[in-house]
Amino acid sequence: MKNKGFTLIEMLVTMGIFIVAMGAVSGFIASSYRSQAYTFQQSSAINEARKGIETMVKELREARMGDDGAYIIEKAEDYEIIFYSDIDKDGDTERIRYFIYQSGTLESQEGDCVSYSQGGSCSVDFNDFTQEPIEDAEVEICAEGDLNGGNEYVDTYADGGYLDRICRNGCGQCSNQWEGCTTFDVTAQATDGSISFMADGSSAVGSWGGGFCDWEQNNHSMKAKFTFSWTETDLSENIILRKGVTQPTGYPVEYPEENENVTILSQYIRNQLPIFRYFDGDGSELAAPARLEDTKLMRVHLIININPLRAPGDFELESNVQIRNLKDNL
Repeated sequence: MKNKGFTLIEMLVTMGIFIVAMGAVSGFIASSYRSQAYTFQQSSAINEARKGIETMVKELREARMGDDGAYIIEKAEDYEIIFYSDIDKDGDTERIRYFIYQSGTLESQEGDCVSYSQGGSCSVDFNDFTQEPIEDAEVEICAEGDLNGGNEYVDTYADGGYLDRICRNGCGQCSNQWEGCTTFDVTAQATDGSISFMADGSSAVGSWGGGFCDWEQNNHSMKAKFTFSWTETDLSENIILRKGVTQPTGYPVEYPEENENVTILSQYIRNQLPIFRYFDGDGSELAAPARLEDTKLMRVHLIININPLRAPGDFELESNVQIRNLKDNL
């Protein structure tokens, strides 16, 4: 009786089947590992956000006046809340700031205006320049015209608030160029997405008897240029929830912003605004600036997803907190 072995072709076929099978098994194992790793990362992000909200709710519930006499709530925005609370139970009240953060993009617009009258003024408005949160904003204001005298200058304003005086010294008589350029921080005025600037010439600007200029516009007394720039947060990308703590120091007590200790509470937040919402004692939602005076309850809402293109999808966290020291006003 003859013993028959495998032929070469049979061995090659068997090896091919084995390799394909092992490849499928290896792919399945790798895919399972990646899926488990993703699930673990998503779960960790959710737990991180949940712990952050629990901490925030606890601290807000115990909020109180600052040691410097500041009101319980200092700021109440869609993406940032600042309040005072003794979070470490040491008897001192810390300044607490919860806020969303993301590297912003720098944007800018420019506009100019002209006055044809003695001591006249002119203004430029920038409206609906962004729908995103403003991180910071500034404006450079320059002037040209009848500005060579000591009593010839330009007062500047943003949303009706006085900024400063330019061209008190160093500007010329019809110089045909922008002078006295000065930059101002206008973050506070720009947060609502609209801002108005005004340049107001002193009464001696364009005084009768040769005080008018002809650079680009004939017979003008003064021109002003406003270069407005701002940094905005793109909420379409990953948002980070951060917490800043500032300890009270000195006498009288102060909360130096440079001493703020900032930590990350939660990542992979996919919300559109608002992150924070504010309600009065009747349950009606509040808009700024009434939030600072009338808020009795705050709601935080987060949507967590480390990768919106993959399952299991968004996970929503929401919590309400009533500030105890404001309850008596309900």
